[in-house]
Amino acid sequence: MKTTFHLFSVIFLLTLLFTSASAQVIVTVPVYPTDLDSCTVIFDATKGNAGLKDVPPPIYAHTGVITDSSTSSSGWRYVLAPWNQNIPKALMTPLGNNLYSIRLVPSIREFYGVPATEKILKIAFVFRNADGSKAGREADGGDIFGNVYPAVTSVTITAPAVKALYLPLNDSIPVSATSPLADTMFLYVNQTLIKKNAGHVITDTLLAYNFGQYWTRQWVTIRAVNDTASAADSFFYSVVPPPPVAALPPGMKDGINYIDSTTVLLSLFAPYKDFCFVTGDFTGWQTDSAFYMNRTPDGTRYWLQVSNLIPNKEYIFQYLVDGTLLIADPYCDKVSDPDDQYIDNATYPDLIPYPTGKTTQIASVLQTAQAPYAWNHPSITEPALSSLVIYELLIRDFTVQHDYPSLIDTLHYLKRLGVNAIELMPVMEFEGNSSWGYNPDFEFAPDKYYGTREGLKEFIDTAHGMGIAVILDIVLNHQFGQSPLARLYWDDANQRPAANSPWFNPIPTHPANVGNDFNHQSPYTREFCTRVLRYWVTEYHADGYRLDLSKGFTQVNSYPGNWALWAQKDTARIRVLENYYDSVRTVKPDVLFILEHFADNDEETELSAYGMLLWGNSNSNYSDATEGWVTGNLSDFSGISYKNRGWSEPHLVGYMESHDEERVMYNNITFGNQSNPAYPCRDTNFALNRMGMAATFFYTIPGPKMLWQFGELGYDYSINYPTGTSDSRLDPKPIRWDYYGQFPRRYLYNVCSALIGLKNDQPVFSTSDFTLNVGGALKGITLRGSDMDAEIIGNFNVWAGNIVPGFTRTGMWYDYFTGDSLDVSSVSDPVSLEPGEYHLYTTKRLVKPIFTGIGGTVSPASGPGFLTIYPNPSSKVTRILYSIGEPARVKISICDLSGREIAVLTDGLQTAGTHEISWDHTNLTGQTVAPGIYFCSFLSAGHREIRKIIVSTE
Repeated sequence: MKTTFHLFSVIFLLTLLFTSASAQVIVTVPVYPTDLDSCTVIFDATKGNAGLKDVPPPIYAHTGVITDSSTSSSGWRYVLAPWNQNIPKALMTPLGNNLYSIRLVPSIREFYGVPATEKILKIAFVFRNADGSKAGREADGGDIFGNVYPAVTSVTITAPAVKALYLPLNDSIPVSATSPLADTMFLYVNQTLIKKNAGHVITDTLLAYNFGQYWTRQWVTIRAVNDTASAADSFFYSVVPPPPVAALPPGMKDGINYIDSTTVLLSLFAPYKDFCFVTGDFTGWQTDSAFYMNRTPDGTRYWLQVSNLIPNKEYIFQYLVDGTLLIADPYCDKVSDPDDQYIDNATYPDLIPYPTGKTTQIASVLQTAQAPYAWNHPSITEPALSSLVIYELLIRDFTVQHDYPSLIDTLHYLKRLGVNAIELMPVMEFEGNSSWGYNPDFEFAPDKYYGTREGLKEFIDTAHGMGIAVILDIVLNHQFGQSPLARLYWDDANQRPAANSPWFNPIPTHPANVGNDFNHQSPYTREFCTRVLRYWVTEYHADGYRLDLSKGFTQVNSYPGNWALWAQKDTARIRVLENYYDSVRTVKPDVLFILEHFADNDEETELSAYGMLLWGNSNSNYSDATEGWVTGNLSDFSGISYKNRGWSEPHLVGYMESHDEERVMYNNITFGNQSNPAYPCRDTNFALNRMGMAATFFYTIPGPKMLWQFGELGYDYSINYPTGTSDSRLDPKPIRWDYYGQFPRRYLYNVCSALIGLKNDQPVFSTSDFTLNVGGALKGITLRGSDMDAEIIGNFNVWAGNIVPGFTRTGMWYDYFTGDSLDVSSVSDPVSLEPGEYHLYTTKRLVKPIFTGIGGTVSPASGPGFLTIYPNPSSKVTRILYSIGEPARVKISICDLSGREIAVLTDGLQTAGTHEISWDHTNLTGQTVAPGIYFCSFLSAGHREIRKIIVSTE
C-alpha cells in the first residue's frame, strides 16, 4: 500500500506544530505509516532539546530503524551513514520557522534497505548540523523515535498504557485505540457495545464501575474491521476498595525492613496517592488483594508485612501505585534491571535474572538472612588534610574488567605512588551500564556493572588495610527519569516532576542542572539525603564524600542562565550543606566532606571554616604553563593555594586534572609552544619532562591535592576521545597500563611518587609559612619549616632565563632530585635555567629518590656498590659483583616491572671488600621466573643502586 504526500497534509501538520505546545519533535505523514508506505518526517528544531534551534541549514538526519532483530528497544539497525558522513539521502529540506522534512521513499522498508524477514517497529533519528557539533534530540538527550505500524489490520490501544488497571470506584478511564486499515471501530465493556465509530480511531472516557463487586475484572475490548479482516485487543480494570488504615509499627522506616529470616515489612512514602499493592516473585507477579498495602492514618505511607519467605533467597518485587504505576523501592540496596542481561557472569556471578514478560520497569530485590560482611579493617585513621593526596578514578576506564577484584589488584600500584585516598566516581545505580555515573536512579544500591555489594566492601576493606581512605563521589543534586522518586510524582504533559513532588523542583533552579533537580529546602529531600549520606559511611565504611554539583543545592532561582547570581553567597544553601555535614558526623566524626562548589569566595570561605573541603580547579593554569604559553596571568598557580583565598585552614583540594577537565598531557602534545625548534613542547619526551616540572610545582604547595587517573603516567588521550567533540565526552577511553612500562612515563610516575612521599613525610611541605612566586614563566616556591626550608624553581618558558630564587639563607642547599649541593653565598644572586629545567632545594640533605624506570640507572660519583652483573642477559643464573668499604648491612633483592619484590638474595651484615652472589632464576623456591626484564636493588649504608637484569629463554 502506497501513500501519496499531499501539500494539504504538510500545511495541516505545520499548523499543528505551531499551535500545540506539547507537539512532538517529529510528526509523520501519514500519521500511522506502515513499512510499505512512503513517509514524510517533519522535524521541529524548537522541540526536544532544541539543539538545532536557529541553526542554519544544512541539517542532516542521522537515521536508522528498530526492528524485531534489534538487541534492545533502542538498538538501531540499517543506519544510513556514520555520524559525520554527509550524504544527499540524509539531507533535510528546510521548510522555514525551524522546520525540516525528509521523505522516506519509495517506502520505509526500501528507504532503509530492510529485508522482508525483519519486522520494522520504529524509525529512529538524531538530527545534526553539517560538522556534527550540534544535535537535535529528545528533551532528555535521547534518540527520537516514530512508530511504524503493521501492514495488516490490527488494533493498537494507545490508552490506557497498561492492560491491567486497579482503580477506585468511578475513577475515569481514558480509552483510545487505532487500527490504520480499519473502516469501523467498536468499544465494548463486558461484551456490551458502548461506542461505534467509522474510521480507524476510537476514543472515549469510561468510569470505573464495579457492578456491585470489588476486585472483579471488568473487560474492555476494542474491535476493528474492514472489508476483508478484523482484529481486537482488550484490557481489564478492577475496582478496589479504600485501603485499610493502620499505623506503621514502631521502629520501621521507609524501604525494606528485615524482621526475621522469613519476614520483611515494606514501607513506601507516597502522600497524595490513593492505594498501593506489592507485586513480585512472592505474589506470582499477580496483583492480589492479599498484598494490598495498609495506609497510615496521616495518609502519607503505605506498608505491608510479607511473611513465609525462604531465608537467603533473593526476591524481586515492585510497588503498584494507584493501579497503573510500577516502581521499585527507592531505598533498596539492589535492583533488577532489563539491562542486567548485558552484565557478564564474570563481573557479577549468578546475577538473578530480570523477570522479563512478567513486569516492566526497574524492580527491587530483597533477601532475608544475608550474611554480614566480615570486616578486617572497618576504618583507618584519616590522612592529615595537609598531606591528603586523592586519586580520582572511573572504574570503567581504569581496569579492563571494570570490577572490584581488578580494582583491588591496582592498590599496590597506588600505594607505591603514595596516594592516601581514592575517590571513586559514582558507583550508585545509574541509568544504563556504561556511564560516568552522574545519571543516578537509586542512591542506596551499588551499580552491578562494577560487581557485587560484597566486592565493593572488599575493595574498601583492602584499601583500609593498606592505609588508603576511600571517598565516594555522590550525586545529590538530581536524579534521572527512572528514579522511583521521580516517577512517583511525574507531570506527563510537560515531561518533568509534578508540582506536588515531595522531592523535586518541576523546573530547575540553576543553569547547570541535568536530570530532575532536587529541592533541598524540602524536608523530605533533606530526610532522604541525610539517610543516603549516613548509609554509605556505616554500611560500606566509606571514609567520605565528594558531593557533585553542591552549588546546585539552592532554591535561589538562577535558571536558565544567570550564572553570576547562582555563584553569589546563598545563606540557605550554606545551612543545608552544614546540616548534611553535621548529620554524617553523628555517625562518622572524621568524615571527609568535599564539595564541587565553585561559588563566590565569601561562601566558600564560610564552608571551609566550618570544616568542609572544596575543589580547587587549576587545570587551565597548569595546562598553559606546561604548553609553554606563559605570558600574562594565564599560567599563574597561586589560585591553588588556600592562603591565596584568605582561608584559615588548608581545605582547598587543588587539582591539575579531574574527570571534567581536558588532560594536561593531551594539551601539551596538541597545543604546546613550538617557537623554539630545539625545544618543541609538543614532543612527547619534552612534554613528559614538563609534566614532572608541573608536578613539582603542584604537590609541594601546601594543602590537599587530587590527581586524575593515569595523570602520573602522562595520559594523553583527549577527554573527547574518540571523535574530538563533546558527543564523545562520556565515551570509554583507552586503558593504558602499558604506559607504566615505558621509561619516560615510568620516570614521571617516580617523580610524582617521590614528591608525594615528601608531602607525606616532610613537615615543611605542610607548612603555613610559604611564599608563591608562580605568576610568570620562571616560577618559584619558598617554604619555611622548623627543621628545614625548601625552595622550588623552574622555567616554564621555551627559552632560557634567569630567576632569583627565594633562598631563605646563605650556605649549603641540596638538590633533592640530583643529590648535588649548592653553596649559596648571596640570596640575591640569579640562577640561570634552561627551558624545562627545575630544581627542588632543601637546607637539609634528603635521601635522593631512586628512579627505577626501564633502563634506569642511579649511580653515585663515589662510594660503595659498583654493581657488576654478568652474564646479562642470562637464561639460568645471574652473578652480581659488588664491594663495600667497611662492614655494613647489605640487602640485595630482585623486583619485577611493577616494583614487587620477588626475591631477597641477601640481607645482613657483611665484611668490607668485594663480594659475589648468584641469582638462580628458579627464584630460590623452585618456581622458574618468566623471561623478561627485572631489577636488582642494592642497599647498604644509605646508598642504593639499581641495575636492570634481562632473563632470557634458552
